[in-house]
Amino acid sequence: MSPQDPSIVGHWRLVSTRAWAEDGSDVAETYGPIPLGIVTLTDQGRMLAVLSDGRPDLPPGTPRAYRSYMGAYRFDGTTLHTVVDGADTPDWLGSGQVRQARFEGGRMYLRPPPRTIAGRLVHRELAWERLVPETAANAAKETP
Repeated sequence: MSPQDPSIVGHWRLVSTRAWAEDGSDVAETYGPIPLGIVTLTDQGRMLAVLSDGRPDLPPGTPRAYRSYMGAYRFDGTTLHTVVDGADTPDWLGSGQVRQARFEGGRMYLRPPPRTIAGRLVHRELAWERLVPETAANAAKETP
């Protein structure tokens, strides 16, 4: 499939996240109990993602989690691969960000590779809901 696969093209909002350890136990999610995020995937093969902890107030001493990045992507129906050319974290520039993707109940679920946090292997899944149907986004683009 090409990056223009209509199952992924569009504007999506983050609706939930979950994180778990290798033994299945829950792990505190990076973006807190009220995740806030937007991802846009164009039919031209470009993407932009912005994610943050959406709580109005954080416990004292807790830094607000934030991540943003963009780049060229390709999608084969199950794997989203982005070559990052802009990011809030310089060490992401030029990196390949890979997410396993599945679609269920009108949502897109993206899973980054597991990573070690505080000595534990942590798995994560982010659920996204489409904001603008792909057909409406294309119609708006064609309007003068």
